[in-house]
Amino acid sequence: MSETPSIPEEQPADPIALLKAQWAELKPKQHHLLRLAAQPTERGAGARPLRFAELSRVERHTKDLSLLRLTVQLPGQMLHKETNLLEVWANHAERRLSFTPEAGLQVEPGNRGLGRFLLAQAISWARQHFSAYQVEDFALGMKGSLDDENRQRRDKLLESLGFSVEYEDALHMKGRIHAGLVANLKADWNRDKLMPLSMLDAGQMLQQADQSLHDQALKIRVLEEQVQARKRDESALRFTITLLVLFGLFEAALVFLLMIF
Repeated sequence: MSETPSIPEEQPADPIALLKAQWAELKPKQHHLLRLAAQPTERGAGARPLRFAELSRVERHTKDLSLLRLTVQLPGQMLHKETNLLEVWANHAERRLSFTPEAGLQVEPGNRGLGRFLLAQAISWARQHFSAYQVEDFALGMKGSLDDENRQRRDKLLESLGFSVEYEDALHMKGRIHAGLVANLKADWNRDKLMPLSMLDAGQMLQQADQSLHDQALKIRVLEEQVQARKRDESALRFTITLLVLFGLFEAALVFLLMIF
């Protein structure tokens, strides 16, 4: 008697993987305006004028997993999907916290305080909810390792936030970031370089800009009126000089005629 082949039982789906897949396309509902203050021109970065950007925030919590996703958009500029993106995943069963993308945090524009700000926001959120969790090691971005000055600046920034950096090669091109407990991290950034603005702050800035434009328009109108007045005075003066020259020539002609006759 032939045996009926057994059908393998389906493995139960990983709830963490399912949640990550479901949350991959979440649309942000919180948006904030960021003001990137003007900085002196830098040899590597070039001009660094005043800029504004939009910070979008997504937050989700379940009994298995929590997520914070921060993204920054620049007006009129298309970026790679992993640029200006930072995600924090909290696994509650393992009491572990991880940062993504795995390739490392990439920010644009660079050296404007944006990377430190995103990390500080993520750390502040993690300390508030999961201070006793362990932070998983994560990779260093390759882009920041290409220039020695940028690499040193980046490593110093990470260390000031409570991370430690360990390189796997002598050229310092490939490395990992260690942190330990979430409670050991520090959430601070340079507010002179970057400042979040509320809607009221943004409205006040627009109002001040509008008033400044109005004042400038008045000054330009006054200057134009002064220029027109001086042009009229100049025309009158030229006409007077022309008449005086003609009168002088007429008198000279009369004198010459009297001398002849």
